[in-house]
Amino acid sequence: MRNNYYILRHGQAYSNTKEVISCWPEKFHNPLTLKGKQQIERVAQKLKTKNIDLIFASDILRTRETAEIVGREIGIKPKHDKRLREYNVGIFNNRPIQEFRDFLPNKQERFKKKPSVGETYQDIQKRMYSFLKEIDEKYSNKTILIVSHQLNLMLLDAKINKISDKDFIKEYSGSNRFETGEFNKLSSVK
Repeated sequence: MRNNYYILRHGQAYSNTKEVISCWPEKFHNPLTLKGKQQIERVAQKLKTKNIDLIFASDILRTRETAEIVGREIGIKPKHDKRLREYNVGIFNNRPIQEFRDFLPNKQERFKKKPSVGETYQDIQKRMYSFLKEIDEKYSNKTILIVSHQLNLMLLDAKINKISDKDFIKEYSGSNRFETGEFNKLSSVK
């Protein structure tokens, strides 16, 4: 890659505390919680040392707020891109997470099976990688922060690290999941 990338999962949002899925279109007001804002304020202090040149974020409220907090702290106005949006769970949007889990209990199936009017894990990976390729061709020698959602960032990281669909579930489970407010360097060397 021609640039250095950091990835940041948004801070804790209302939907995270209520275990409700919230994707696009946003069907309820789902801002960062107080804890989420505090998480991002702490992360922003750490990101100040990374010499970030550009910030790109999902246009969903919780990621916009996350990017704005970081942007204010480091003096950069975030740019938004719909390819960074949350997993489109279709008919399960604004529903309890457990309903979606009951529909697709086998996470491996989620790579190719999608809910009605939703998308697959492969669809997410394709749009996230498309975004990365485009900005990597557009910029050179920049340090870029990408603010998005847990699954999206894990799928992008897996693509960069050539982790197969089969191995994805075991590689990104338990302590390897991206927590709210967590940032990492995106790198093909782990």
